[in-house]
This record gives sequence, structure tokens and C-alpha cells, in this order.
Amino acid sequence: MNYQECIHYLEEEVGFGSVPGLERIKCLCERLGNPQQKLSVIHIAGTNGKGSAVAMLSSILKEAGYRVGTYTSPHLEKYNERFLINGKEISDEDFTREITLMKNICEELAAEGKAVPTLFEIVTGVAFHYFAEQKVDVLILEVGLGGRYDATNIVAEPLLSLIMSISIDHTDFLGDSIEKIAAEKAGIIKKNCPVVLYSQDEIVYNMVKDAADRMDAPFYCLNDAEIDVASQTLEGSVFSVKNKSMSLEKVELPLLGSYQISNCVTVLEACRVLKKRGLQLSEEAVRRGLKNAHWAGRMEICRKEPLVILDGAHNEDGIHQLAKSLSVYFRDKKVTLILGVLGDKEYHKMAEHILPHADSVILTEPHSERKLDVFTLARSISNHNGTIYTEKEIEDAYEKALSLTPAEGIILCCGSLYMIGAMRTYITNRSR
Repeated sequence: MNYQECIHYLEEEVGFGSVPGLERIKCLCERLGNPQQKLSVIHIAGTNGKGSAVAMLSSILKEAGYRVGTYTSPHLEKYNERFLINGKEISDEDFTREITLMKNICEELAAEGKAVPTLFEIVTGVAFHYFAEQKVDVLILEVGLGGRYDATNIVAEPLLSLIMSISIDHTDFLGDSIEKIAAEKAGIIKKNCPVVLYSQDEIVYNMVKDAADRMDAPFYCLNDAEIDVASQTLEGSVFSVKNKSMSLEKVELPLLGSYQISNCVTVLEACRVLKKRGLQLSEEAVRRGLKNAHWAGRMEICRKEPLVILDGAHNEDGIHQLAKSLSVYFRDKKVTLILGVLGDKEYHKMAEHILPHADSVILTEPHSERKLDVFTLARSISNHNGTIYTEKEIEDAYEKALSLTPAEGIILCCGSLYMIGAMRTYITNRSR
């Protein structure tokens, strides 16, 4: 197969969809020689903040001299983005070789009458095999969905289980309550392996801590951290953090969003625990890594005059955090909102958080079978006081936003990672 044939195989022959259970990925990895057992893994779960934590930790470990693999999902523009070594994407040639190998194994399994892995399980198999072959020092592994039954959860002894912010999302798969969702996320905790938890509400904190106690897993959470924010601008944030176990002054973080400071504090605690596990992480490497961290599609500035910002907030909590950040960075600016959402999200609540910050709203449709059509979305927000436009095509929505927004204004695109990816591609090609 060539590269495009690999994409066709994944998306047309295998197809999208999620099926609970670890049997298929275990079988696939057995055929591969269980490469996941050869890797030192940092496993990251959570509803929001996973990607940002991956970006910060990978940058820190790279600055500390490690060869760092990262596996994330979904991608914004190209599958290669999911597989990075020290920030460099897997080549088309290596990706093609890996997918061809997976296809051959899947055909063998089918011929034997065994269950064939899903698309996500196949690319997770690629991650384990590729990073083991490349002999990375550390693999930072992001959970795809939930935790307990996620394909990444066949790692038996991670260096660290890191659980970021937990909120309501993917209720069809994970459950309709915060307790059920927290239980699924806590499913990545392994026997005697340390856990770091993002500062959470008491109910989530207690559930995750109880899960850690049952597994005799050392548990850490910076609920008592004192954070002093010196500045928050479009250049990034500067803050200090202090508690009984750490004290850092004037930490520089370029990732935009007021929520990123809390993400960063959790990552700092993760670094402290990783040092206990034997990783050499000097304060200088930590500071330099944070200063160089980058995460595409999360409050990412793609253009100036007008300022165009892409943000992958795609659930209620993510949109709520984004809305709070708008109040910090763009209090007196005219905002044109481009909103496209998936039909299985709590889009009514998402709209309630973000619409008050917009002067004009352009509704569009993500490139996904799960998209919510613009007319249904328009009806759901018909009581909004501002002007609402509908443009089904993402490219038309962007051009409409440019025509409406003054040079000193803001164009904000959010609601779905599928939309953000397509918008990012269009803006990049347009600027060329």
C-alpha cells in the first residue's frame, strides 16, 4: 500500500467506531511481540487537559536529554501528528510500513475467525510497535476515550498514571454521571504505580484516591498549592507556585488559556514524582521545557489583524474554560465566533457559555458523520441576542468571518476538533 491507500484502508475498510474491551488490542500486540512491554510509559487520562499535559511533559523530557515518543488522538490535519519523537512526526514511509503490517495481521485474524481490531486499536498498535522499534526512552501515551477499556490501557506498569481534569463527556460510552466517568478514568491506575491527579472536586478526588488505595498506588494531588499569577498576555503566562513539596518562582508558559496554569501545576507535580522514579529532570530543564511547549489547536493564534484563534474546546467544561479565558485576554474586543459542534455533545450548554462573549456568530458543520447540522444548531440558540449566520462549509464560514470582523477584532473558532483541523488546513493554505 501507499500512504493514501493506508488512509483509505483505515477510514473506508476498517471505518470509524468504538467497541469496548481490550481483547482485540491484546491479540494484535501479541502478534507484534508485545512491544508495549518494552516501553517506559507515562499514561495520561482525563476529560480535558490531556493534550496540554502531553505537550508540556514531552518538551520538558526533551530538554532533559531524553528521546521522547508521544502518542495522541485525534489528529487535526494528518494521522502522522499522532506519532511524534521529540516533536517530529512519523514519516509517510514509516506510517505506510506500519499500517501495512497491521493490515496483514488483521487479515490473518479475520481468516482465523477472530475479532478484527478497530481503527483506534490499529493505530494504537502502530504506536507501540513504532516507538519500541525507535527505542524511545519514554513514551507519553494519551488515552483515547475513558481509560479502563481504552486500547492504551494494556500497559501493565507505567512510570506514572496522570489523570487530568474530569468532567461530563462521552456519556454514551462512559456513563451519565461524574462518578461513573471518574471510575472509567481511574481505570488506568495500576498496582504499585504512582498516580498524579489534577486538583478536582471532592467527589472526583475521593473516587480516584480510593481507586489508588485499592491498587496500593502512591497518590499525589496538589490541592494545597498556592498560585500567584504575575501576568497573562498573548505572549503567555508568568506565575509562581508553592506548597509543602515545591516552590517555583516566575514560571514562564507560552500556552494560552487561564486553565493552562492549573494544567501546568499538575505537570510540575508529575515531574516531581518522575524524579522519584529515577528520571533526571533539573529545574532548568523543567523551566526550559515549559517555555518551549506548544500545542496546536488550543487557543492557537493563526493570524493577526484580525486575530484568528483556533481552540479545540469540544465539550461543556472545555467551552466554559475557554469563555473564562476570553474574559482575561479579550475583554473589550469585538469577537466573531465560528461554532461547529457534534450532535452527541451537550451543545445547548456549550452555547450558553460561549455565546455571551460573541458579537456575531457563524454556525458551520465539522467534517464528521457525527456533525450537528447548522439548522438544528441555529434553532437551539434562536434566543441569542446577537446576529447569527449559517455557512455549512467551513471555508465559507471563515470568509464570512473575515468580512464581518475589523482588523482590531477577534475571530474565534471552536466547538469540534474536526472543525478546527479543517479550518487550520484552510487558513494555512490560504495564507500561502
